[in-house]
Parts: sequence; structure tokens; C-alpha cells
Amino acid sequence: MSRQFVVQLSNAPGGLATLSEALADAGVDLRAIGGGSIGDSGHIIMTTADDADTRRVLDAGGYSYIEGEAILAEVDDRPGGMARLARALAEAGVNIYGHLFLGRWGDRAMFTFVVDKPEIARPILEKKP
Repeated sequence: MSRQFVVQLSNAPGGLATLSEALADAGVDLRAIGGGSIGDSGHIIMTTADDADTRRVLDAGGYSYIEGEAILAEVDDRPGGMARLARALAEAGVNIYGHLFLGRWGDRAMFTFVVDKPEIARPILEKKP
């Protein structure tokens, strides 16, 4: 699976537009994107069709970002599903840098996570609920 990028943006009009235009100008196709903001700062979490070109765009634009392996996880699509998964990661000492919602299938919700300790997180995230 591709890399997942967590990119810091200022919480101001045009932040996402500027970055997505730079990616488009470089021919980089977004595969999944999410994000949020509060106060003066925001972030996006994304996967793209070209990790190397994404990195070049982010570096050239002076963006602060973290990248990591996008680890696929299934979560019970009911109250407490994400809570159980997040608690298991926390108890294992794993910090979540970002996650993306991919969709729902039946009684499962699919996400990708980027974390600080993928070798510890992978068995937790890839375990079927």
C-alpha cells in the first residue's frame, strides 16, 4: 500500500487550494484525503498515486509533514469499534499520526492509519475484529 502523508496547513482560506493545485500541477492524483483544523493550524491526511512526486511537492512548498506506511484496518461499524482499536494502540504505546476513512462494507468500516511504531501497530490494526 502507498504512503500516507499528514501535512500541516495554516487555518486560512486557500491553504488546501494551494497544496492541491501544486499536486495537480505536478500530475499527482489524490487517492484519499481528509483533515481538519482548529485555531491557527490545520492538517490534511492523504494518500496519492505517486509518493515520490508528493514528497517533492511538499518539500518544494516548504510544508511540514509526516509520512508513514498506510496500514489498513477493519473496525466494527458500531458504537465502540474505533474506541476499542484506539485503546489497543494506546496500551501498546503507539501514537496515531493520522487515519483516513475509506468506507463501510456490511458491519465493518475500513480505515488506513499512519503511526509512529508500525511494527507494533500492524498486528493490532490488521487483526480482524
